[in-house]
Amino acid sequence: MADIYITLDTLRTTSTQLKEIVDEFENAVSSSEALESDIGRPFGRSELKDQAEDFEERWDIQRDKLKDGLSDVREHVDAVIEGVEKWDAETAIALESEE
Repeated sequence: MADIYITLDTLRTTSTQLKEIVDEFENAVSSSEALESDIGRPFGRSELKDQAEDFEERWDIQRDKLKDGLSDVREHVDAVIEGVEKWDAETAIALESEE
């Protein structure tokens, strides 16, 4: 297995970006409701609005699954950051005490 090197800054950036994506997914429901409202009933017909509502209902389910998965990934990234920082601090203390 190949070694992979990723800086803590890159991991922190990744965590921040994942949080922004999750936040965007959480706010997407209100955006979809606004879209459905904006569509209205052109020419007195509701087919377009009905199709948009159907799509949004199905996408809401998938979006929630994706949001949960991304939240889990972010938790793992944060745990790696925390673990490396803890190891770094403990190692620094151990090296100082050897001097």
